[in-house]
Amino acid sequence: PKVQAGGISPNDIQVGVTLQLANGVKARITETTDDTFTIDANSPLAGASYTAKVTLQDVQEAPKERGFVENSSSPEERFQVATFALGCFWGGELEFMRREGVVGTKVGYTQGTVVDPSYREVCSGSTGHTEAIQVVFDSNIVSYRELVQLAMDRLGDENRYKENQVGNDVGTQYRHGVYYHSPEQRDIAQSVLEPYGPECQTECLPATKFWDAEEYHQQYLLKGGQSARKGDKTPIRCYG
Repeated sequence: PKVQAGGISPNDIQVGVTLQLANGVKARITETTDDTFTIDANSPLAGASYTAKVTLQDVQEAPKERGFVENSSSPEERFQVATFALGCFWGGELEFMRREGVVGTKVGYTQGTVVDPSYREVCSGSTGHTEAIQVVFDSNIVSYRELVQLAMDRLGDENRYKENQVGNDVGTQYRHGVYYHSPEQRDIAQSVLEPYGPECQTECLPATKFWDAEEYHQQYLLKGGQSARKGDKTPIRCYG
């Protein structure tokens, strides 16, 4: 579209035209009036369904779900578990889903004191939990160090130094952290976080019981049409 000093020319605001927003997301104009216009920023795949034929080639034993184990033998295991908190768990989960070597993800609540908390209870801030992502990864393809760095990169320069906050989400349930499952993971996590200095607010603590979030939270952004394709660089929107 033609751009004037004040922005897009009114003549170019037509139904069906695609605009690129300041955050890189593309949106389609769906309705116009003399004074306003309406856009649809949903992914083109939102609400779509598809079928696929798959062939089961192999079955591998999944890693056991556990908290921190002092004498863990995780370096010898091909498939391992990692747990992170990055604020709202929807966007963080999709970030890990896109990473080569990640073979499974789920979102839930960890580091709290209440048994099997609900989303509403966690959001009240009374249970001590934080929203978290649990990742199962193939250590032959991606290392734990790479996943910790991915988590820190997603937090970004500002959020790393905010206590109990990521973006506009504020509260103890949105604190960020790396929760290690073995001494080896602890040492790696500490070495990745160390360069950010003592002002970094990202927790580095032993993993505790992980409670699965409600089903509607699982792979939420994928269900909303955003791509989980490995290596996809499309900006992640923290809504469906």
